[in-house]
Amino acid sequence: MHHDEEPLGKAYDRQLMLRLLSYLRPYRGRVLGAILIIGVASLLQVAGPLITKEGIDRYILVKNSSGLNGIVLLYVGVIVAGFLLGYLQTYLLQLTGQQIMFDLRMQIFTHLQRLPLSYYDRNPVGRMMTRVTTDVDTLNEMFTSGVVTLLGDILVLLGILGVILSLNAKLALVAMSVIPAIFLVTIIFKIKARDSYRRVRTAIAKINAFLQEHLTGIPVVQLFNHEGKSHRQFDQINREHLWANLDSVMAYSVFYPAIEILSAVAVALILWHGGGQVIRQELTLGALVAFIQYSERFFRPIADLSEKYNILQSAMASSERIFRLLDTPEEIRQPAQPVRLEKIRGEIEFRNVWFAYSSRKAAPTSVAGSIPLPPGAATRGFDSPLADKPSISKGEIPEKSREALEQEWDWVLKDVSFKVAPGESIAVVGHTGAGKTTLTSLLLRFYEIQQGQILLDGVDIRNLDLQQLRSSFGFVLQDVFLFSGTIASNIQLGTPWIREEAIWQAARDVNLEEFIEELPNGYAEEVKERGSTLSTGQKQLIAFARALAHDPHNLVLDEATSSVDTETELKIREAIARLMKGRTSIIIAHRLSTIQKVDRILVMHKGQIRETGTHQELLARKGLYYKLYQLQYKDQERLA
Repeated sequence: MHHDEEPLGKAYDRQLMLRLLSYLRPYRGRVLGAILIIGVASLLQVAGPLITKEGIDRYILVKNSSGLNGIVLLYVGVIVAGFLLGYLQTYLLQLTGQQIMFDLRMQIFTHLQRLPLSYYDRNPVGRMMTRVTTDVDTLNEMFTSGVVTLLGDILVLLGILGVILSLNAKLALVAMSVIPAIFLVTIIFKIKARDSYRRVRTAIAKINAFLQEHLTGIPVVQLFNHEGKSHRQFDQINREHLWANLDSVMAYSVFYPAIEILSAVAVALILWHGGGQVIRQELTLGALVAFIQYSERFFRPIADLSEKYNILQSAMASSERIFRLLDTPEEIRQPAQPVRLEKIRGEIEFRNVWFAYSSRKAAPTSVAGSIPLPPGAATRGFDSPLADKPSISKGEIPEKSREALEQEWDWVLKDVSFKVAPGESIAVVGHTGAGKTTLTSLLLRFYEIQQGQILLDGVDIRNLDLQQLRSSFGFVLQDVFLFSGTIASNIQLGTPWIREEAIWQAARDVNLEEFIEELPNGYAEEVKERGSTLSTGQKQLIAFARALAHDPHNLVLDEATSSVDTETELKIREAIARLMKGRTSIIIAHRLSTIQKVDRILVMHKGQIRETGTHQELLARKGLYYKLYQLQYKDQERLA
C-alpha cells in the first residue's frame, strides 16, 4: 500500500491547468502558431464535403467535364494543404511537448536534490522515479494530444454543425439523433477506462519501487536464495499491471466499434431520410453525399473527445502529484543573508543541542506553555523531520518541563554540548543508537535541530552559506557510494578546480596508487554502478582519496574502517593520519583500537555525552569507555 497511487480526480482543475499552462509561456509563439494552423486545418476539413457537393451538383449532374477538372484540382489542393498543415501542427506540438518535458524533469530533479534527507526517509525511491518519468510523460501527452488539439476538434464539430443545419435542418436533426446513444456509450467507456487507468498507474508505481529495491539489493536476494519468492512477488505485481492494461484494451476494443456502428446507423438514417428528400427533389444529390461525409467527420471528433477526456483526467492526476512534490518545502534553506567566513579555522561547537526525528504522540502538547514553530515555519510550509508536529523553540528548555518533554519526544540527542578546537581531533564512541552518526548529520545541516546551537568558528551554521558549510567538510562514510564512471571521476566528483595532478597525489597519499597501477586502464578504469567490481577496502580508499583531493578544512570519518581487513585497515590508518594533519577531525568508530591517538574521546550513551577525555584517562576512570574497551578486548581474545 506504501507505493499505491492516489485515485484519479476530476478531468479539469482550474488551478492545476493554469499552473500547467504556465510551462507553455516560453514557447507561446509556437503554441499560437499551432493554434492558428489548427484553425485553418479545421476550415479545410469542413470545406472538403462542400467541394464534393458543388462538384456533383454543378458539374457531374450537368455533365460539365471542364468545370469538374477544376473542382477536382481544388479538392486535391485542400487535401495537400491539410496534410502540410497537419505536419506543421504535429511538429510544433511535439517539439514544444518535448521541451516542456525537459524543463519539467530538470525542475523536478533540481528540487529533489535540494530536499532534505528526512524526505527520502519517508518516501520510496521508486515513487520518485515515477514522478520524473511516467507522470511527466502523461503531461507531454496532454500538451501534444490534449489541450491544443481539443480546440481543433471543437472547431470542426461547430463548423460541421453550422454547415449541415444551413444545408437542411431537418436532415441534420435526423443525423444527430444517434448522439444520445453515443454519449451513453462514451460515459460507460469513461468509467471503465478511468478504473483501468488508475490500476495501471498503481501497478507501475509498484513495479518501479519493487525493481529499484530488489535490483539494488540483488546480492542479499541471491545470498539468501530469495529469487523464487522475489519472482513470485514480481509476478503478482506484473500480473496486476497486465490485467489492468487488458481491461483498458477491452474498453477501447468495445468503444470504438460501438462508435463506428452508431456512425453507420447515422449514415443509414441519412440515406433513408435524405434519399427520400432527393427523390422528392427537396434535397440535391450533392448535398446528400456531403451529409454522409459530414456524418463520418462529425462522429470521429466525438470519439476523440472521449479519449482526450481520459488524457486530461490522467494529466490532472499526474500534475497534482508532481506539484505536490515540487511544493514540498526544502526545509534546509540557504539563509536570506548568508554569512561567508573569510577563513575557516575549524572550531566546532555543539551548544545545548536537542534533536528528535519524531514525537511519540501525534499532537504533543507542552507542559510549560505552548511550544511554537521555528520562525517563519507557518509561512513557508514548514515540513521538518517532525512533520505535522510542533518543534521545540530555540533557547533553554524549562527545567520543569524537561521530564515531560523527554516522555513525549523520541529524543536522539539530549542537551549535547562540546567544543572542538581548530586542528583538534576527537573521537565519538558509544553503543549503537547512542546518537553518534546523528551528530555529523546535524553538523552538515542534513537535518535541523529543535533546540540549541551548532557553531562553526563561532557562527551558527543556520546563518552560514550552506555551500561553504558543506564544502568545508570532508566526509568518509562506512558505506561508500561510488558513481558510474572512472576511478578518477569518482575522486574528482566533477569539482572543476581539482586537476589530474591533485587526483594522483591524493591517491598516493592514501596508499591507493599501487592498486590503480595494477588496473588495465589505470585512473581511467571503469567503475560499475555503486562500485560493484571493487572490494570494500578499495572503495574505502577511493573515498579517502576523494576527501583528500577536495582539501577540506574539517574532516568527518563515520565508521570508515569497520568493514575492511587488517592489511587494508593499516593502509587506511596511514591515510587517516595524512588526512587529519592540520584539520579539525571528528571520528566515529566502533573499533577503539583505531582512535587511541586522537586528542580527545567523547563517550555517548542514550543521546547524551557521559564521558570525555583521552584514551588513558577514560580507561583510568573505569566507566563506560572502560567497559566498551573490555568488551572489545575480550571479544578479540575469544576470536583469537
